[in-house]
Amino acid sequence: MLVLGLVQGLCEFLPVSSSGHLALAQALFGLHEPEIVLDLVLHLGTLFAVIFFYRHSLLALISELRYIPKAMTSAENFSLVYRTREDFHLGILIIAGSIPTAIIGLFFQDLFSSLFTSVPSIAVALFITGFVLLATNLQKTDSPKGTLSMTLSQALIIGFVQGLAIAPGLSRSGLTIGAALLLGLNRELSARYSFLLSIPAIIGGLAISLIQGEASSFELKFLLLGFALSAVTGYLALKLLTNLIDRGHFSIFSIWCFLVGGASLCWYFSQ
Repeated sequence: MLVLGLVQGLCEFLPVSSSGHLALAQALFGLHEPEIVLDLVLHLGTLFAVIFFYRHSLLALISELRYIPKAMTSAENFSLVYRTREDFHLGILIIAGSIPTAIIGLFFQDLFSSLFTSVPSIAVALFITGFVLLATNLQKTDSPKGTLSMTLSQALIIGFVQGLAIAPGLSRSGLTIGAALLLGLNRELSARYSFLLSIPAIIGGLAISLIQGEASSFELKFLLLGFALSAVTGYLALKLLTNLIDRGHFSIFSIWCFLVGGASLCWYFSQ
C-alpha cells in the first residue's frame, strides 16, 4: 500500500504515467486483478492535491459564472465575453477539451482496460510518452501567447490526447502538456490547462470506478494511508513539475520513461 500510494501520488502528475506504473507495480506484487476500491481511493488523493494546488485558478473560474447570463443573451455578447474575459475563455475551453476525453473514456474504456495486464503494451506506451516529451525540445523559447490566444481546436486536440492516455503507459500530463507546448501555448498555460482539464477527467474516472464498485482486500486504515500518501506526494509532484516546466526542463522525464519501459521489457522476457 505504501508503494502504491507513493506511485500514484508521484506519477499521476509527473509525465511518466501513473496507470502504467501502478499496473507494473501490481504485476510485480502479484495483484493481477485490478483493485477498484484501491484505485478509487488513490485517485481521490490526487484529485484533492490538484484542487488544492490550483485552488486560486478554480475560484477565478467559478467567479466567471456570473457572466453566463450576459453571455447567453446573444451570440455577440457571448463572443464579447469569450474574447475579453480570460477565465471565462479558459473555462469554455476546459469544457470543450473534456468532450473528446469523455467520448474516448465511455466508448473505449474496455479496450484500454485490457492493456493493463500486458507488460509489453505498457512498455511501448512508455516509449511513446518518452518520444513526446523529447519532441517538446523543438520549442526552444517560451511562447508569448496567453490564455485569450488559445483556440477551440487546440483545446479539442489536447482533450483528445488526454483521452488516449487512458491506455496504461501513456502519460496524461506528458501527452497533454506536450501537445499544448507543440501547439504553441506558453509553458505556464500549458501546465495550468492540462491540470485543470484533469479534474473533470479524474472525476469521470472516479464515477466509473464507483459504478464498478466492489469490496476491497485492503483494510480501511490502509486505504486512508494510501489516500494521504497520494495526496501529499501528488501535491509535491505538482510543485516539482510546474517548476521544471517554467525552466524549460519538461523533457527530462523522457529518460525515466525509456528506462522503465526498457526494464519492464527485460523483466517480462526474462520470466
